[in-house]
Amino acid sequence: MGKKKPKNNKQRPRNRWVILTGAGIQMGVIIFVCAYIGKKLDTKFDTSISWFTLGFILFGIFASLYLLLKQIKDLDN
Repeated sequence: MGKKKPKNNKQRPRNRWVILTGAGIQMGVIIFVCAYIGKKLDTKFDTSISWFTLGFILFGIFASLYLLLKQIKDLDN
């Protein structure tokens, strides 16, 4: 029987700098949206200390770091 030739995948390799730049923008957007939601909740519930803003910013930081590490792990593969 004949040998099968592997398919020639002619996709361009992804540029690491473009991917990491996009990841930085993604981090900024996630943190900004979380801060915006927290600020709106602090205004709605009239809190004296901005607990919602602080909590949502911390959540945004951890979520964006998780996504960044996940993208870097996928980039290495």
